[in-house]
Amino acid sequence: MDSDGSDEHNAQHQFHPLSAFASVPHRPSTKTCSEKYSPQSWSDYFDKEDDVSVPDSNNVFHVYMAGTEGPVVFCLHGGGYSGLSFALAASKIKEKARVVAMDLRGHGKSVTDNELDLSVETMCNDVLAVIKQLYGDSPPAIIIVGHSMGGSIAVHVAARRSLSTLAGLVVVDVVEGTAMSSLIHMQKILSSRTQHFSSIEKAIEWNVRGGSLRNVDSARVSIPATLKYDDSKKCYVYRTELEKTEQYWKGWYEGLSDKFLSCPVPKLLLLAGTDRMDRSLTIGQMQGKFQMVVVRHTGHAIQEDVPDEFANLIITFISRNRIGPHGVEIPGLHKAAFSKT
Repeated sequence: MDSDGSDEHNAQHQFHPLSAFASVPHRPSTKTCSEKYSPQSWSDYFDKEDDVSVPDSNNVFHVYMAGTEGPVVFCLHGGGYSGLSFALAASKIKEKARVVAMDLRGHGKSVTDNELDLSVETMCNDVLAVIKQLYGDSPPAIIIVGHSMGGSIAVHVAARRSLSTLAGLVVVDVVEGTAMSSLIHMQKILSSRTQHFSSIEKAIEWNVRGGSLRNVDSARVSIPATLKYDDSKKCYVYRTELEKTEQYWKGWYEGLSDKFLSCPVPKLLLLAGTDRMDRSLTIGQMQGKFQMVVVRHTGHAIQEDVPDEFANLIITFISRNRIGPHGVEIPGLHKAAFSKT
C-alpha cells in the first residue's frame, strides 16, 4: 500500500512520528512529478559521513559532519527522523561552526545490539560515547541541539554535567507539558499512518503533501534515511519501529522542564507556537533563565521547514554567548578560555 488514492487523502490528516505538536498541515500544489520528489544526496550539504564504533560493544553510530572551524554544534534528531534532518541547516551553520549530526539508536544507518532500547539512559550513554570516540579526553566546546525526542536527550545529557566543555543547549519544539499530554494519542497516530510505500519518491511526496514536512528540498534529503526496503513485502517501510518503544516515551519527557531550567549553560528554546509553553517554562522565561524564540509559519520540524532561519538562530546564539572553539571567548585575550558556569 502506498500513498496513492484514499491513502493520499488520509495523509492530509496524519502526522509524522512524534510530531503531535505540529500545526495545521500545509497543502502545497497538487502538481507532482518524480523529479520534484526524487531523493537528494547528503553530500550536497554535509562534508563527510563516518561510522563511530563504541568499544566493548557491537554498537556503531553513523554521523554526518560539516565545517572545519569553531565550536561543535552536535545535533540530535527526533523520533523517526535521522541526522539528515539537519542537512540543509548544516550547510549554513558550517560557515561559522562545525556540525555533527548523529543517527540515534534504531535510526538511520546506526546499528546497535538493541534497536528498540530507546530509553533516556541508553541514548544519553550513546551520545556521550560517540563524543568520547570523536574527541577523546579534550573535546572542543560543544553546543548540543536536540529536536523533539532528541531535545529530551539533549537536556538529559546536559543535566548530567559530565560533558566538561558543554557551552550551550538548544531545544527544538518539545515541551514537557505538551509532550506528556500527547503520549496517549501517539500509539493511535503511529498505527494509523501509511506504513508502506512503493517507492522512496512516494514516501517523500506523502510527507510533504501530508504536511509533516513543509520543505520539499529538505524532505528529499532526510526522508530516504527514515526508510528501509522490505524484500518480503517488496516495498519501503519505516526504518524505526517506534510503536514498539512505547514503554520509553514517558521517560523522555517526564520532568523535562525542570531539568532544562537547571542546566548551567546558555539555553535556547525554539518553538513553532506559544501554545507549547508549560507553567515551569513560562515562569523560567519571565525570569530570564533561557532565551525563547517562536518561529512562525513552520511545523514541528523547524530545522527542516525553515533551515536558513534555523541556522541563523543557531549562529546568533553562538555569537551572542561568545562561544569559541574552546569555550567562551574572552575579549582581549588571544587564547579562548572555557567558563564553567
